[in-house]
Amino acid sequence: MNRYTTLRQLGDGTYGSVVMGRSNENGELVAIKRMKRKFYSWDECINLREVKSLKKLNHANVVKLKEVIRENDQLYFVFEYMKENLYQLMKDRRKLFPESVIRNISFQILQGLTYIHKNGFFHRDMKPENLLCMGPELVKIADFGLAREIRSKPPYTDYVSTRWYRAPEVLLRSSTYSSPIDLWAVGCIMAELYTLRPLFPGNILGTVKKVSRDWQEGYQLATAMNFRFPQCVPTHLKTLIPNASNEAITLMRDLLQWDPKKRPTAVQALRYTYFHVGQILGPRPQSQETKKVQARPKPPSQHQEPKPEVQKSPSESKASPSGDKVQSQQPLQPISLQQTDNTTRPNQAVSGFF
Repeated sequence: MNRYTTLRQLGDGTYGSVVMGRSNENGELVAIKRMKRKFYSWDECINLREVKSLKKLNHANVVKLKEVIRENDQLYFVFEYMKENLYQLMKDRRKLFPESVIRNISFQILQGLTYIHKNGFFHRDMKPENLLCMGPELVKIADFGLAREIRSKPPYTDYVSTRWYRAPEVLLRSSTYSSPIDLWAVGCIMAELYTLRPLFPGNILGTVKKVSRDWQEGYQLATAMNFRFPQCVPTHLKTLIPNASNEAITLMRDLLQWDPKKRPTAVQALRYTYFHVGQILGPRPQSQETKKVQARPKPPSQHQEPKPEVQKSPSESKASPSGDKVQSQQPLQPISLQQTDNTTRPNQAVSGFF
């Protein structure tokens, strides 16, 4: 770790803590995640789900794992740096996002998921805190600590994803869920982008009649765990999100289908008319905000799209052996640390919708 200077703490969670660092070689900002448990061999490190998934993924909308360092039985992940996550971006808003901004954010999330699923993984913990941003122009999926391979055999653990974004099949303790749980979470996140409030802040969804009619397996799962849905009148999604276009409502409604088999895949979701507009979608080549984060103290040279050549900082770096050479890359924030389900967030009573 002697090739990095620690700048400030970014977060602390159950499995690790994250600091912002600066490369002493090129001045690039990075996020360094230090795992709390000890690792006594490289085999232990390489077999971590987070490493197994991220080392295979290279996409504009997936956080980049730059290198893995093991020193004195401590394991460090070095990520690109991003200044905030999507929850922070929403929390700091004083007014609602325009639909064009929501469309671009949703497009980037689905682009990242399409790539992740195509490469044989599903995330299992999609939520605003795990979507890292450089403003609304650039969004990347992060925190693959719960990721699984689609081809891996069930049963899977039932305690995955933060409750507000947890698909019904997970809430009902199905052991055979797969990538559709990520699409349910995208529907929840998309709705939250429109209202700046979580769509399902509780842990109970809908009515038993609707589940039994639309999704027989869900009713059987509920019966097996002696769970009874409260009887209540469903609410139309348009009533909850009046500022969303009809095209947006259609996409969210389909992403939030009870039956996982009825939800569109990520690539199918990208084909919805919601995205068929005269708008350039996806991350910009390099936003001004990104350039500011990357820039060195003195002005960069004038050649096209300069890679930052920041002056080396005075060494406050923590002692560490050398690792792989750091690649020059867009800055990005660390994988967000796991949040508990009792995180304080605004409430919105929702019983179900049609």
